[in-house]
Amino acid sequence: MDKGYGEIVRVSGPVVFARGVPDVHMGDQAEVGPERLIGEVIAINGDVVTIQVYEDTTGLKPGMPVVSSGKPLSVELGPGLIGSVYDGIQRPLEVLAEQVGAFIVRGARARALDGNRKWHFSPSVREGQEVSGGDILGEVPETETIVHRILVPPGISGRLVWVAPEGEYTVDEVVAKVDAHELKLWHPWPVRRPRPVLRRLPLSQPLFTGQRVLDFLFPIARGGAAAIPGGFGSGKTVLQHQLAKWSDADVIVYIGCGERGNEMAQVLREFPELKDPRTGRSLIERTILIANTSNMPVTAREASIYTGITIAEYYRDMGYDVAVMADSTSRWAEALREISGRLEEVPAEEGYPAYLPSRLAEFYERAGRVEVAEGREGSVSIVGAVSPPGGDFSEPVTQHTQRFVRAFWGLDKELASARHFPSVNWNLSYSEYVDEVAKWWEERFSLKWQELREGLLQILKEEASLQHIVQLVGPDALPDRQRWYLEVAELIKEAFLQQNAFDPVDAYCLPEKQLKMAQAILLLFRRGMDALKRGVPALRLMQSPLMEKVARMKELPQKRIGEIDALIGRIEAELEEMGK
Repeated sequence: MDKGYGEIVRVSGPVVFARGVPDVHMGDQAEVGPERLIGEVIAINGDVVTIQVYEDTTGLKPGMPVVSSGKPLSVELGPGLIGSVYDGIQRPLEVLAEQVGAFIVRGARARALDGNRKWHFSPSVREGQEVSGGDILGEVPETETIVHRILVPPGISGRLVWVAPEGEYTVDEVVAKVDAHELKLWHPWPVRRPRPVLRRLPLSQPLFTGQRVLDFLFPIARGGAAAIPGGFGSGKTVLQHQLAKWSDADVIVYIGCGERGNEMAQVLREFPELKDPRTGRSLIERTILIANTSNMPVTAREASIYTGITIAEYYRDMGYDVAVMADSTSRWAEALREISGRLEEVPAEEGYPAYLPSRLAEFYERAGRVEVAEGREGSVSIVGAVSPPGGDFSEPVTQHTQRFVRAFWGLDKELASARHFPSVNWNLSYSEYVDEVAKWWEERFSLKWQELREGLLQILKEEASLQHIVQLVGPDALPDRQRWYLEVAELIKEAFLQQNAFDPVDAYCLPEKQLKMAQAILLLFRRGMDALKRGVPALRLMQSPLMEKVARMKELPQKRIGEIDALIGRIEAELEEMGK
């Protein structure tokens, strides 16, 4: 064995213990065994180094070589990320498939960025300028919709000695020199270290998703964090697909962490075919996919979350709004639990390591709206799915996640079984971003969005309390006022909260349409209550043709939204006269 190598002394599943590894530090990327399997140093105890290996460790044995790279686990950041499909440690799966076939062999290597492809670089700085980390050197048209801004890497500052003229360059060619530093179109960044920013900014705009139950009742702000907990079959993955397809973020980073292979295959098939509603281009032109399926080594799940959030921060630094879909953080936590067990650490709740809350906090706290450089803002919004066993929201991952997110979209298996999608339970869910985004709605549409939202929630809350009485005596025994509450609550559920992901009209709902729909439903409710006071029977209100008209509002395409205004006028006129 060469002098520069250590050697394996013990193997425990995905965890390898090695002795005598020279020049090793915590967090270093390591190569293990004759096949040079990729790993990461997670503990150093005397001369014994503990490494979590991101590939299958079958066949490793004591005495095999181990070498440290001397650098932390990092990703390559540069043009070519958009539209790519990576595994948890940023190996391009499409390239590996061409090299070794459909099944990745151990030790397979491929560079994350294509070193042969040429990009058209247009400089935006001049020689002699003072630049620092985060400043823009120039631009590269990465796709039809995303302009890739070449950044000075964080930690580098000084005078620009030379900049390349406009032209075609590979990612490895030098395009600028800052003092003694040669800068290329790409640079590496450690995945576990958040990229620095100038300052964090208050949240003020909603991340618009086109899903009425989320945008209207439980909004998330750009730069916010949300969780989607739900048991098996409650629709978490489909809802995250919807958010990835329709949210108004500039860039989407979709992390399939421990997902079933067929679900990731569905994403890979659908996204290139889907049209971005804003640009009309393919959705894949603003999407980066990290596919770490359940049959891949469990430790790579742990890295995939950090790989995804680091890429998201890179595009945020360019001035883009980025949305990260992590599906699912429960399987990421299971990877932590397995590694912790192999390390023989003292377990905490349900076998999870005691540091689970701090790891969740580290991840969700990388969301935010920030000022990267003077006059340039960007944001990273995180939506993490949680898969509690048996749909039990009291289990540790859900409970600790709830501490670090401000929007909680609890999915209900009973709603999913009743074919009500998205199956977001309005009694379990909440959002703490309401006050931040209310001003945006009211300035843009001159309507009291917060009052409309609270009106819908009040009707649903009243209906939930009445359900206990209905189960005992039936709805017909209730007074007319309470029957009207039940009727309008049912209308809200079916006509407003329920949304068909496969309907070309209903899959995405514009904010102005949401407002008009809510306005029509609340006007119907209030004018109906006035009519009841004048002695009109509830049955007459329920049989009014207006009920069906309101129920079918969601079927109206975008160009016919104005018909809701006419319906609002009709509700006002007809119910005002009813009973006079």
